[in-house]
Amino acid sequence: MPPLFVLFEHAAGYGLFKVKEFEEVGMLLPQVESSVPDLKRFNQVVEIKAFNPFKTAASALENINNISEGLMTEELQLFLEKNVPKGGKGKLGVGDQKLAATISDSLGYNCTWTGVVPEIIRGIRLHFSKLVKGLSSKSSSVAQLGLGHSYSRAKVKFNVNRVDNMIIQSIALLDQLEKDINTFSMRIREWYSYHFPELFKIIPENYLYAKCAAFIKNRKEFTEDKVDELEQLVMDRGKAEAIYEASKSSMGMEIALVDLINIEMFAKRVISLTEYKTELAVYLHSKMEAVAPSLAVLIGDLVGARLISQAGSLTNLAKFPASTVQILGAEKALFRALKKKSTSTPKYGLLFNSSYIAKADASNKGRISRFLANKCSLASRIDCFSEYPSSIFGEKLRQQVDDRLKYLKTGELPPKNVDVMKEAVVEFQTHMKKVNKKKKKKDKKRKSENGDVTVDGNETINLDETIQENGEPPL
Repeated sequence: MPPLFVLFEHAAGYGLFKVKEFEEVGMLLPQVESSVPDLKRFNQVVEIKAFNPFKTAASALENINNISEGLMTEELQLFLEKNVPKGGKGKLGVGDQKLAATISDSLGYNCTWTGVVPEIIRGIRLHFSKLVKGLSSKSSSVAQLGLGHSYSRAKVKFNVNRVDNMIIQSIALLDQLEKDINTFSMRIREWYSYHFPELFKIIPENYLYAKCAAFIKNRKEFTEDKVDELEQLVMDRGKAEAIYEASKSSMGMEIALVDLINIEMFAKRVISLTEYKTELAVYLHSKMEAVAPSLAVLIGDLVGARLISQAGSLTNLAKFPASTVQILGAEKALFRALKKKSTSTPKYGLLFNSSYIAKADASNKGRISRFLANKCSLASRIDCFSEYPSSIFGEKLRQQVDDRLKYLKTGELPPKNVDVMKEAVVEFQTHMKKVNKKKKKKDKKRKSENGDVTVDGNETINLDETIQENGEPPL
């Protein structure tokens, strides 16, 4: 039976260990498991054969990055060729299946990652600093900590266009602005109604009322010449004339100039806040298109953003089951019902604001809520884990919800989910081909504008710069 060698990748370097009496050890896996915590007993099973320390932190990071992807570096190849016998004289145990396949294909070793190997690696990890001479437990911990930070920084690559924190803050600010604008609008109505109470009945909208109050100011100074300007403001000739007629016979009290100035300033603040809220909604729409396009197409920007905010992040929302998504936002009602042992638990939370719930009949609202929560869960997972977010899947999911509504009303059977998703995948692949084609054209155009020329299909040089330096174009 050929001896078993076990490769162990540590932050300090590569370690190669030989398993004593491999055939017997393989037969007695429970004994190996029990010997792992005890160093003396574990030393009877495993002995170190070779250790190759990493020279620099950059070298350690490069090696670990390649190993995590299942690739073999030149340093690892030289280490194995030097210490592991070839020609079937040794068996190599590796912790990762991909890495084992790569080593086997490249070097021809008989690699294994099952059986007793995981338990041996567990013991080596536990006692590594004691098995390698000259390596203390403190230096081992420092190496692991430093490499861990470097590896995390290298792996966690954030795309600034897909940060869902901006969505959470935007929807929170949007909801707060909605409340504040309503409060301020009521205050300006009460304040200005002392002077012109009839205006509220003619212009019930908050935004238009604030604009009219800032434009009219003193009703006694509002003449017929200003009716045309007011018409452009309210976009209605009849309302503008009604305001003019009401101003002539208003029952409002006289008001001082300083009061009118303060009312005008406050009205302009309300107008600016309302306009900013509109701009913020546009900004939220652009962020939802970049971060969660499928979810936005399915249930809208506002409801989708509220779901992400309630969950804490898009990743958290993607991890939630559909049953949790369904009642997200109705936690108090749910726990109140559970506390009272009531059977009337909430059927929906934030999803109630979706137009699909309003379209459904009273008897079908619960069914549509469950179905919609299921599709929202799928959409959030697609948005969260896909490398290239697209609204194609969201459009297909939205069509499925529409078909389900039609089925509940008319009984017409909707298409199967498998068929719909196959269509979506085909459309997505076609879309990506077009995107890649446009990208190649843009790159080619940019290179031609900069005077770049591709030589032998590999190297790109700047033709203008070469001519200026050498006096002649490259051959």
